[in-house]
Amino acid sequence: MNPPGYRATVSALATGQLLSWAALYYAFSSFVIPMRRQFGWSEPQTMGAFTLGLALWGAASYAVGAAIDRGRGRLVLSAGSVLAGAGFLLWAQVQTLPMLYAAWALLGISMAMSLYEPAFMVLTKRYPERYREGITALTLVGGFASTLSFPAAAWLIAALEWRSALRVIGVLLLATAPLLAWALRGPAVVSTPVRHGDAAADQATLHDALRAKSFWLLTVTFALNAFVVAAMWAHLMSAFAAKGLSQAQALAVVVWFGPAQVVGRFAYLLFGRWLSPRSLGMVVLFCLPLSLAIFALAQQTLALLVFAVLFGLANGLVTIVRGSLLPDYFGRAHIGRISGAMTAIALLSRAGAPLATAALLVVLDGYREMLLVLVGIGASALITFTLAGRPRSTF
Repeated sequence: MNPPGYRATVSALATGQLLSWAALYYAFSSFVIPMRRQFGWSEPQTMGAFTLGLALWGAASYAVGAAIDRGRGRLVLSAGSVLAGAGFLLWAQVQTLPMLYAAWALLGISMAMSLYEPAFMVLTKRYPERYREGITALTLVGGFASTLSFPAAAWLIAALEWRSALRVIGVLLLATAPLLAWALRGPAVVSTPVRHGDAAADQATLHDALRAKSFWLLTVTFALNAFVVAAMWAHLMSAFAAKGLSQAQALAVVVWFGPAQVVGRFAYLLFGRWLSPRSLGMVVLFCLPLSLAIFALAQQTLALLVFAVLFGLANGLVTIVRGSLLPDYFGRAHIGRISGAMTAIALLSRAGAPLATAALLVVLDGYREMLLVLVGIGASALITFTLAGRPRSTF
């Protein structure tokens, strides 16, 4: 039996990304309140489980990338869904705090095997001439994950109570594994061979990348970007409150993040062929600190809406930049290990951002000053990206 075609493969991976992001990344906050109500745990105690998951996501990224480089992408993605389903089923049985942390240790590893980067690596290897289009499609569909997650989780909890809701999600994730296994049947590379002029780049190993200045500059770029974005998500509603805005007023601004993110990705899907990933990266990395500067200094509703649109665009498109750009610098043969090493550092930066910025607030006057510090960090990411220079074809 012939393996599925490009469109079928991308459609199956996109479905997996939508469900995985909705469950693994966004759903946790929906279950915090019912868990705390039942067990009496503090917010830091419960949030610590999610932080553990994020940290293990980063720690496992290199091993996942190495497995994909060895041609095991199908196993990684399908096993990731199985592990995610098992983690949710274990979470549904939680009676103690250590048990919650054990469930999220499993879920953190499944994040490394499921969320965006592994699918990007598989597409890059299987379809070397069409991977950018596929990556954009995955992120476009994945952009609806938060829109799906919050109302679906709220409905399930109201209808079934929180433990049964977790079981439903766990079964759904388990059912995703056969779909991904079917979609990734066949050889690891099913497109045309690499052209002779590209061969040198495709031979770049992790050792080669680690000796390249561009690797470290790009790593710092994406780590700084991840830090800023994670800090913003952690402190967003508190920053709105510090401006004197009500929760309803804040939500009227925040609601524009998702549409801006999806519109930006859709526009890139339609017109991205005329814009190189590096050029897009320059725009995206400029928009992030600009949006934070507007948020820090502005009070008017129109300015805050501009912030929401710019922040949504930057947050939505940076994933495409990262997934599309690395093969230009380092080729495809060892992209799993190279991307995994870079991702691990960025994710550890993301995991530490909420706590680091909370400590920063202790020594600063308030959220306005903290936001201006984040503007400086975002601007530093743009500088390091610029210093990385254009991709080279040899090492």
